[in-house]
Amino acid sequence: MDVVPTDYLVIGSGLAGLTYALKMAKFGKVTLLTKRKRTDANSSWAQGGIAGVLADNDSFELHKQDTLIAGAGLCHEDAVEVLVTEGPERIQELIELGASFDTQTEPDGSSVLSLGREGGHSRNRIVHTADYTGWECERTLLEAVRHTPQIEVIEHFFVTDLLISETQEGRICTGAVALNGQTGEYTAFQAKATLLATGGSGQIYEHTTNPLVATGDGIAMAYRAGIPIANMEFVQFHPTTLYHPKARAFLITEAMRGEGAILRNAGGEAFMTRYHPLADLAPRDIVARAIVQEIKSSGAPCVFLDATHIPTERVKKHFPTIYERCLQVGIDITQEPIPVVPAQHYQCGGVVTDLDGATPLARLYAAGEVACTGVHGANRLASNSLLEAMVFAYRAANHTLAHANTPLPVGYTPAQLPPESETIEVPTPLSEKLVSEITHSIRHAMQHYVGIVRTTAELEAVSQYLQFYLKSLRSLEYSTVEEYELRNIAQVAHLIVRSALCRHESRGLHYTLDYPQATETERQDTVIVGL
Repeated sequence: MDVVPTDYLVIGSGLAGLTYALKMAKFGKVTLLTKRKRTDANSSWAQGGIAGVLADNDSFELHKQDTLIAGAGLCHEDAVEVLVTEGPERIQELIELGASFDTQTEPDGSSVLSLGREGGHSRNRIVHTADYTGWECERTLLEAVRHTPQIEVIEHFFVTDLLISETQEGRICTGAVALNGQTGEYTAFQAKATLLATGGSGQIYEHTTNPLVATGDGIAMAYRAGIPIANMEFVQFHPTTLYHPKARAFLITEAMRGEGAILRNAGGEAFMTRYHPLADLAPRDIVARAIVQEIKSSGAPCVFLDATHIPTERVKKHFPTIYERCLQVGIDITQEPIPVVPAQHYQCGGVVTDLDGATPLARLYAAGEVACTGVHGANRLASNSLLEAMVFAYRAANHTLAHANTPLPVGYTPAQLPPESETIEVPTPLSEKLVSEITHSIRHAMQHYVGIVRTTAELEAVSQYLQFYLKSLRSLEYSTVEEYELRNIAQVAHLIVRSALCRHESRGLHYTLDYPQATETERQDTVIVGL
C-alpha cells in the first residue's frame, strides 16, 4: 500500500470540506479526497438558502429562539449562539469570494440582498440564489480551490477507514485509508489533522432528496473507530418532494411555501391550518406528519402544493429549477398544483463534536451534516445546515492551527482497529447483484418501518434484521466501493434504529405511537459509543 504524507486531510468536497481546506491552505498542503467527482456533494443539492441575521428588523436572539423552538428542547444553546453570531461573517466571505445571491432594489436605488422566509423563521433571513443556492455556494468555493495550488483534490477515492494510532499523547487519528474506485488500489494518507466532511446518509432510505454519494460513510467509519455518535433517531423528512411514477424524488423547496404556495389535500382543502398556527410555514416535522396523516385519511398517494395563485413570472424567476424539472414530466406549476410526498432529507445527529468541530479522538474533526454539533437538536430549522457547515468548519480550522498543527509523533505505527470477531458464513466476494439486492432490502425496511411514524415492534423487527446482515458482512473481503457502501449503510441504519429504540418519547423528528408525548426525563442526547 502506498503511503502519502500531507499536512491536512479533508474527506468530502461539500461546503464544510471546502471551507476548511481554503482556510488551512494558508498554512500547509491540503489533500481533499472525494468519493466521486468534486461536485458530487449534498451541499450542491441544497435549494432553499442560508439563514443569517442580515436585516435591520432581525436579531441574533430571534434567530437563536427560532432555532431552539424548532429543535424541540434538545439544541445546545452554546452551539446555537455560535451559529447565529458567527454566521453573517461566513456569508459575507462567500460574497467576497464571488457568490451571486439574489438582490432587490430599495426605494433609494440601492441594491440589497433579497431575504426570503421559510418554515419556523420569524423573520425574512434566508439568503438565496433562486432555487439552487447550494450549487452557487459550492461553485464559488470550488472556483476558489481551483486557484489555490496548496489544495490537491483527488476524485474517485473512497475512504474506507480512519488510521488510528496509540502514542504518548494517547489515541490519535493519523489519517485515513482510501480505495481508488477506478483502479482498486489502496492508499494510506497520513496527516497532522483530518476533517470528516462526508455529508449525510439519505441513501439508507428508499426515497430521499440526497445524491447517490450520501451513504453515511463518515458516521460509519467514526463509529468503527470508537467515536461517540449522537441523536441518530432524528431523521428529517422534507415534507415536499415531487411525487411522480416516472421521475426520481425531487425536492420542492420550502421557500416556495415562503412565497405563498399552499398545501392542499386530495379534496382541495388547505389543511395545514388544522395542524399548526403557522400553517404552511410550520416546522418541517409537523408539516411532514400532517401530510402523512392526510394521505392516510384520504387513501390518496400524495397531497398537492398549490402555487398557481403566485404570478407566473415570479414563479419562473424564483424557482427556475423546479419549474423546468416539473415541466419535463408534464406539470406546469403555474397552472396546476404539484403532487408531493415527504422524503428523507437530512440527519440531525452524527459524529459528536465540541464547539470547535473537534471529536473526542485527537486530531480528528467533523463538520457539516456528518457532525452532531448540538445546533439542530431534535429537528433542524430550515436553512441552518449550510450555515452550520461553514461556521463549524471555520472553527475547526482555527482549532487545528492552535492544537493539532504539529508533526505526527516520530516512530508511530499506523494501525486500524481489529475487525469484530463474531461472523457467520456469507459468499465472498459478494456478487454485484447481491450487493444491490441487500442494499435495496435495507432501504425498503428503513423507509417503511423507521420513517416519520414509528412503533417499538417495528423498530425491534428491523433491528434484528439489520443485525443479521451486519454479522454477515463482517466476514466479507471488501474490494469494491459498493461493498464498502453497503457496510456503511447497514451500520448507520442500525445506529438510527438503536437510537430510536432508546428514546421512549416523541420529540421533534422522532415520533412513536407507543410513546406519543415528550417527557422531561427523556430530554437528553442519545449517545452510542462505537467499538
